[in-house]
Amino acid sequence: MPVLLILMIPLLGKLWAGKAPSPAVEVAGHIDLGRRGEAWAIKYLARVGYRIVAANFELPVGRNARGVVVNAEIDVVAYDGPTLCFIEVKTRASDWFASPQVNVDLRKQRQIARAARAYRRMMDLMDAPYRYDVLSVILPPSDSDGRRPTSTGTLLKDFWRDEKFRKRRWADAHYD
Repeated sequence: MPVLLILMIPLLGKLWAGKAPSPAVEVAGHIDLGRRGEAWAIKYLARVGYRIVAANFELPVGRNARGVVVNAEIDVVAYDGPTLCFIEVKTRASDWFASPQVNVDLRKQRQIARAARAYRRMMDLMDAPYRYDVLSVILPPSDSDGRRPTSTGTLLKDFWRDEKFRKRRWADAHYD
């Protein structure tokens, strides 16, 4: 009973202030596609043997040049055997123009790597083996008969490594 009351406090506060609770907000199409893609990805990963640990894990990873807090999100955290995997899910309705993984650019990789480092530090997993994967999902829209064509996913294991972001020193350069 106390939990229910705690969950209702924001609603009761709005009613006491004379405000009606906000109606359900309709979600933009691309946001809905992303959510459906992540749900499809979790089912797919479980089916191929991954052990799902977390989904949509979000945490602050620093501040930008203006001092605003920067949050990073890891779509799926899972284990593939003994290896901890940080999986970015990219969903598109088609791959006609470009494949979904093209949008996992250097900035996004750096942001995920920072979040993964914070996750590993928080869970005391700094010495555990880990990798970064990308799951490219194609969820085609329904056809004129209302049937949805088959969805497909491509799992790209070890899409990038942390070495890409390590600072290099001139003294470490090797010249042939």
